[in-house]
Amino acid sequence: MKRFSCILGLVCAYTTVNTAIAVSAGTVSAADKNRAMVIQAPASNKNTLRGNAAVANAYKNNQRNTYFIVNQPDVDTACREKIFKCLTDYCGDTTVVSGVPTTKCQYATEIELYNYALLCLQKDNEILLPQYGANTKNYVGGMNTAAQLCPSYVQQELMSYLSMANMANQLSKSHSDLCLKRRQELEAAMACHAVALAYGNETNSKLTSQLTDYCGASVPGGSAEMVTRFSNAGNVGANIWGWAEKIVSLDLNNKGADWQAAVDAVLAGYTNRMNLACGDNMQLNTVSHASNTGAPSALQTVAAMAVGATFPTTTTKKENPYANQSIWQEVTSLSELYKYDDAYQLVMAVFSNPSTTPNAFLNSAQMDDMHTAYTRGTKVFIVRDSARCYIVPVAALSSTEQSLVAQTYAGCFSH
Repeated sequence: MKRFSCILGLVCAYTTVNTAIAVSAGTVSAADKNRAMVIQAPASNKNTLRGNAAVANAYKNNQRNTYFIVNQPDVDTACREKIFKCLTDYCGDTTVVSGVPTTKCQYATEIELYNYALLCLQKDNEILLPQYGANTKNYVGGMNTAAQLCPSYVQQELMSYLSMANMANQLSKSHSDLCLKRRQELEAAMACHAVALAYGNETNSKLTSQLTDYCGASVPGGSAEMVTRFSNAGNVGANIWGWAEKIVSLDLNNKGADWQAAVDAVLAGYTNRMNLACGDNMQLNTVSHASNTGAPSALQTVAAMAVGATFPTTTTKKENPYANQSIWQEVTSLSELYKYDDAYQLVMAVFSNPSTTPNAFLNSAQMDDMHTAYTRGTKVFIVRDSARCYIVPVAALSSTEQSLVAQTYAGCFSH
């Protein structure tokens, strides 16, 4: 009995020691953090991602979205590529190489290209966006085709194509040999224009000699033809009466009426030649020269002596205090003007209302300038938008002035 009690005591003591050791093994003191053990209990949601799976999936989705954004075209991009290919196949590639025609559509109209692009798209029934091609797998002519989705983009893409073709054409022209020749020709003509105005009332031989020195055949761009044109400008007179008047006065060296405007018209012709060759839009800014006074001409004096009666004066000419005022003035519209009637109504509205009246096409400063120019003698307004220009007269033009405006603005609409 005593032995049994001893054995029982040893077992109890061993059990107590093991329990203390077990408790001590699972307890971490503040000074002994290395022995700590973190046990993560499983979450109740069975779909919870483990580790960095959520980050990996987000990266995968981002890469997929980036790929489709970069590599898969949207409707707008896909249609523009289709339309551009149609126009390129029809017209050929544009080029800026000197001496090489830019495209066979250089003189094609907008309506012609628009109709061809529509016909080209109408034949295209292939899937436009392959990633969304499920509805066109079983039949042709579904909704996901260029024929269905792209016609609404034709007009805008056509404008872009025409703009690029026009820029290529202008670059090709400006680098051509003909353009350089015309620039030299205009430079010589401008020199002779100044000489012709300065020596216009001198004898014909002196004028011709001066012109030969400045724009003769020995001058780059000059020629004997140019000398003759400036020398004869106004010599015969603007009309038959000017020639008859000089015959009566027996002074053939004097210029006829409006000879200065005739000299301007010669220079305008050379300016227009350069613009056509180089694709430029250089404008000749001339001034309205003083006209003859109301005194009777030599022809009227002789006729009065012959018939015993004087010619009645039909118009009373007043001295213009703004002799250097330009015959025309250019105005740029803030909005598009698609017809000549729109430009004409715009100019008429400017002169029918004060400059402070709200206008969708011109601001108040532009309208005020137009009022001032009209008061000082401007007779024509050149109205421009982004692609067109219109000639709108607001006063009667002489035949010489009308010819000068027509030659200078040959590319503008006049009616």
